[in-house]
Amino acid sequence: MDVPPLMLLLGLLHLTWTGVLSRHTDHRNLFTQRACCKRQSHVVYIGQDISGGPVSIDVGMCRPHCGGGSRSSHDAAQQEYSKYSSMLEFLKSKRIKARGSDAPEAAAPTQLPSCGMNQACEPTGMRVERVLLLEGPREVEVIEECHCEIRLSQCFRVPALRTYYSDTPYEAVIDVGGCSRSKGSPEGFSCVPTVFDSALVETPNKVDLVQTVVACELKESCYRVSHVEYYYEAVYHAEGVKEERLKEIDVGRCLGGCVTGNQCLLRSPSDPATCQLWAERQSSSCVPQGHESHSFINQHGHIRTVLSITSCVCQS
Repeated sequence: MDVPPLMLLLGLLHLTWTGVLSRHTDHRNLFTQRACCKRQSHVVYIGQDISGGPVSIDVGMCRPHCGGGSRSSHDAAQQEYSKYSSMLEFLKSKRIKARGSDAPEAAAPTQLPSCGMNQACEPTGMRVERVLLLEGPREVEVIEECHCEIRLSQCFRVPALRTYYSDTPYEAVIDVGGCSRSKGSPEGFSCVPTVFDSALVETPNKVDLVQTVVACELKESCYRVSHVEYYYEAVYHAEGVKEERLKEIDVGRCLGGCVTGNQCLLRSPSDPATCQLWAERQSSSCVPQGHESHSFINQHGHIRTVLSITSCVCQS
């Protein structure tokens, strides 16, 4: 049976239009999305260890785009850096090599987001590394795995697993909690933790106290949270009778910060957009801006004044 030319033309148009729509609706299938959203190397210079040698750690990062990972260059930079006694010597050696190397690199192809619409590539597992530096012990969070996470429209607490004392008899996984990355937030506002709790982690030196997040709210990056303190207050009645009461004062705390951005210590000579070694992210301090005073008579009959924070501001 012959197919009329008009019907054949309509069928071809339908197939073509369906293909165009599918390409515009979703650039990748589910398998491709999961393959793109994964951990890649991100080497950060931490400081000097107790011997004076440089310490850099691959803290990892979740790949935001497909096809742009250059893990080998990060690993090579980390291995090369470990041969030098200081950051200054390492950077000097790279600049000397850069003068004699003019080999161009291929231009980076157009990169697509590693996750679908209204999603972000976020850490799904992290461990806490303890490093003994010259100025004292330091905790560094290292990303282990990543996954595509839906960007939510509301602000609330989400689970956040951290592994402490990994590969030791004291290994423990704690849900320290975090805040959702809410989309459509007002300019300058983000979903941040406001109520905290604590969890105990057994260690060779008894226990460590780990802070956990209980609740989150939509606030500015530098913000005030409640912090209650209790004092004994003496109240004298008309009959001369002294009564001691417990006085509660919310003195407040300033949290958050004003991030100035990551600092790249070493860029690729042929591709300045590629950073091979990062310094830690610098931030200004979130400090009290406004305050009020609370005066009362303590149990020893002396007037005591306690200041409480009413607002916070970023200060460089």
